[in-house]
Amino acid sequence: MGGPGLMAACAAAVPLIDAGFPELKSRIIERTGHFYYQDKDDLLWERVRKRLRATALSDSTQYLNFLDDAISGPAEWGKLETEITIGETFFFRYAEQFAALRDTILPEIIERKTSTRRLRIWSAGCSTGAEPYSVAILVNEILGEDLGTWRVNIIGTDINDSFLNVAKQARFGKWALRSMPPAERERYFLSAGKDQWQVRPEFRSLVRFERHNLLSLLDGTSPLEFTDFDLILCRNVLIYFHPDTVIRIVEALHGRLAEDGWMLLGHAEPNPVFSAMMQTLNLPGTVAYRSGPGEAPPFARPALPLKDLAPLPPIPKRMEPAKRHALPRPAKAPPSKAPASPAVPQALDVLLDAVRAQANIGDFAAADVLCRKALVDQPLSAALHFYHGLILQALGQGDGAEKSFLKSIYLDKSFAMAHYHLGLLLLAERRSGPGRRALTNAARIAAAMPDDRLLEEADGLTAVDLRNLVRIHLEAATSSKRRR
Repeated sequence: MGGPGLMAACAAAVPLIDAGFPELKSRIIERTGHFYYQDKDDLLWERVRKRLRATALSDSTQYLNFLDDAISGPAEWGKLETEITIGETFFFRYAEQFAALRDTILPEIIERKTSTRRLRIWSAGCSTGAEPYSVAILVNEILGEDLGTWRVNIIGTDINDSFLNVAKQARFGKWALRSMPPAERERYFLSAGKDQWQVRPEFRSLVRFERHNLLSLLDGTSPLEFTDFDLILCRNVLIYFHPDTVIRIVEALHGRLAEDGWMLLGHAEPNPVFSAMMQTLNLPGTVAYRSGPGEAPPFARPALPLKDLAPLPPIPKRMEPAKRHALPRPAKAPPSKAPASPAVPQALDVLLDAVRAQANIGDFAAADVLCRKALVDQPLSAALHFYHGLILQALGQGDGAEKSFLKSIYLDKSFAMAHYHLGLLLLAERRSGPGRRALTNAARIAAAMPDDRLLEEADGLTAVDLRNLVRIHLEAATSSKRRR
């Protein structure tokens, strides 16, 4: 099976790893904590090769010596960390957590701190800034006219300098705003040219950005001012680290909370050990943590009517390599066909990463081309058809997107996320009946799994997360139908 052209291209894209790579890999993981790359040599090698080409060095050993150089090393480490850190995100990502922030967490903090009127929030691993700016929007709208009487300090940190530079510019494309209706986009952003929007000054002024490595919390080198936070969000970065390191980091973050402070982690990251460190509060669709032992009832009074805030559609992020799990198993081929070479899935994995990279910068046409080439070679890959559906949907080609999702489901009937995104697409096209059926199918598949099972191609969502999201969408669809 497969076209020789694509096979040759894949072989060229993943040359043999050199002898010095294992030591380089070990040093990278030690410095950055990115245990994510422990079993992803091909993916890390692709990123290292970009720096080899940029520095005109021939192999990993020479490159490691370059990194150890007192003059060239610090700057090159920064460039390498930029290359290996994967951090695409979008505004109001994980809508159920932003609903918890809007309805419960921020109102509780603000009411409790009316005497000091001081609010400190840390977005750790903030990538290009969508998360801290989203929080700034909520804070601004909740405080309203009282904002000027408060000292609000929202800090976003990341290890990737290029991400921080983008974040400081506060300019975003349509991919980062993909979950936001046009009316809300106009409310929170200024047009900055074709398909570009700038965060409005009243939100932008609440946020500042700094470089910070979470590992510095463990060796005592983290700046002293990183403390006494009313809220810490660390939702997009812990998946990089070894599980033991994650526990140590969360414990250190807990130590940086103010009395009665709150913490939100990613969907895939709750751990029973965290409940021993902090209070654990089950809020609708998510889990939150607070400093201090024991249990406390959540504060649930919204600070202002929900209709006055932007809707927060719970659309899981679609293309982030760091949180993509093993590719869905393709449908069994007829017995007469030989199995694929073991090298092909590795090359496909790299190619899918390239597809995401193109989509993340808004070049959906290029991502479409890459997907089509890969599908010539791997027509039975449910994952490829799934991603092609997401790309076509971003290109506004609803019919093509629907066909791609259906092909993915045909190849893997248990592919919950393909059912889910098909349902969202159909509901967006006001095809309520088929859309509800597709979402119900996704929920049924998830219901047959343990609650904590991580779903394939789901950005760290678990089975119970998906069931909750489907419930929210079905309720919204029912309400919308009644209004019409």
